[in-house]
Order: sequence, then C-alpha cells, then structure tokens
Amino acid sequence: MTVRETLDFSGRCLGVGTRYDMLEELSRREIAADIKPDPEIDAFMKATAMEGQETSLVTDYILKILGLEICADILVGDEMKRGISGGQKKRLTTDIIIHFAVLINKNLHNTNAVEMLAGPAKSFFVDEISTGLDSSTTFQIVRFMRQMVHIMDVTMIIALLQPAPETYELFDDIILLSKGEIAYQGPHESVLHFFGSVGFKCPERKGVADFLQEVTSKKDQEQYWFRRDIPYQYVTVPEFVAHFKNYSIGQQLHEKIKVPYDPNESHRAALVKEKYGISKWELFKACFSREWLLMKRNYFLYIFKTFQILYDIVG
Repeated sequence: MTVRETLDFSGRCLGVGTRYDMLEELSRREIAADIKPDPEIDAFMKATAMEGQETSLVTDYILKILGLEICADILVGDEMKRGISGGQKKRLTTDIIIHFAVLINKNLHNTNAVEMLAGPAKSFFVDEISTGLDSSTTFQIVRFMRQMVHIMDVTMIIALLQPAPETYELFDDIILLSKGEIAYQGPHESVLHFFGSVGFKCPERKGVADFLQEVTSKKDQEQYWFRRDIPYQYVTVPEFVAHFKNYSIGQQLHEKIKVPYDPNESHRAALVKEKYGISKWELFKACFSREWLLMKRNYFLYIFKTFQILYDIVG
C-alpha cells in the first residue's frame, strides 16, 4: 500500500469521521457566540464528519503537516520490496498516531475560531517518537502536537530521548521520573527554580533537558551544585520527591487532586460510555476495502495459485 492509502486505512480503523456529537456541540457553541463560519470550512467539517468516509481530506492535511507529500503515492515497501526511506517510515508511523485528529486554525481564511475533532481520542500517550528522526522533523511533529493540545483541549504525554532545546521549549509541563518516582511535575518555566531551591543550577550553555537527565544521577549530580555555604551531599530521589511535595507547585497539585470530578461542568459527550469508538460494520468495510485493494494489485499471484490448485485436483 502507498503512504496515502496506509493513512486512509488507519484513519478509518481509528474511527475518524463519526463524531456527530462533537459536530452538534460545535454548532451549538457557534450559534451561542454568534459565529458565522466560513462556508468552505463548514462544508469541510460536515464532509469529514460523515460516517464511512475514507478521510482523504484529513489525510492530505496530515501529509502536508509532516512533509510526506513527496512520497504520498509511493509504496511503503518491506524487506523484499523497496519503498520509502527509513526516516519517512518513522514519520508515517507518527502520522498514524496523530491521525486521530485534524484542526482548522482560526487563521485559516481569516475566519473566527473553528475547531473540529475528527477522531475519538482525548488522551495521547506517545513514547520515543524521535528515534530515527532528525531534530528538525522532531520539532515539527511536537509543534503540531502542541497545536492539537492547545486548540482541541486534549491531554498528551510524550516521552522524548534528549530533545533539542527548541523542542523542549514547546512543552507546557514537565514530568521528571527517576527510579519510578516523580521528582518534579509542573510548568517547564518553573523547573529550574525548583532545582535551584534544592541547590542545583543549570549552566548557561547546558540544555535544560540534559540537565534534568543528569541532576538526579549520583554520578553527574555534583557538578551542578552551586551553594557555597553548604558542602555538597548527594540528594537522593526520595529527598527530591519530599522537597517537591513541600514546593508550591506540588502543594497546588495535591489540592487539585482532592477535588472530586463534577460531571455537570463538562459536556455530556466527555464521558464515553461505549467500549469501542467505531462499529464492527465500519471496521469490516475498512478491512474488506484494504484486502480488495491488495488482491487487485497481486491478481497475477491469485490467478497462478488458482490454476495450480486446479492442476493438483485434476492431476
């Protein structure tokens, strides 16, 4: 299958285009705010919200965002057949992850803010998407995910291995895990202040992400100690955890957790009551269309196998 066909299939399997309740809620809010959406954008929203669509418009948007337009109609390939490059395959895998959603920014066509969720996911857990990618591509992917979080109000947790400084700055909050415990969780603007209150300082030419990876390590921690009035002594992970609980941000998090969830403050569609986001019939149609496409491309093999079986039967 080509890159475009792979994304189309993944979008159909993920349930892209069946969020009638979201479209209804969006229309209600537009009417309440006296917003008149652009006719072209309104038509786009309704087209991609129709059940059973192959989401070609959404696919084109995702391909453009991650720079895969140049190989959109090239076969992905495998061990036996040459296809797209390794970096493009990695981006394609990331495309499938983020194909849950598409957004229309308020800057498009100079219209008012128009947002559309084309997939059912409200939480994303992404692990090591930067493996095999250059820093520029990683930055573009994380920037797009940041737009999704801010505009569509989704929750996204991303684990990256040594991100570049410009990529690190895209994150709103940082969760620093060490030995299975949370040493810090809060805004990235406050992380250096927190470790400064403990006694550690990030050098000017040192990346913050690299500093965070080393500051809890027994081997690398001493070089960041900056207090001259107190001699250095290794600060263990439990001590970091205890200090964070007494830190202002840690106390605020503790107070937020104590407040119970109030369903009256959220939209009725926020609480999902169905186990699956797409019907079995839609999954069957998506899988059938995929297999039919593969059969048409490998028709010679099926014809040959048919004659081979008939020959064995007659013989």
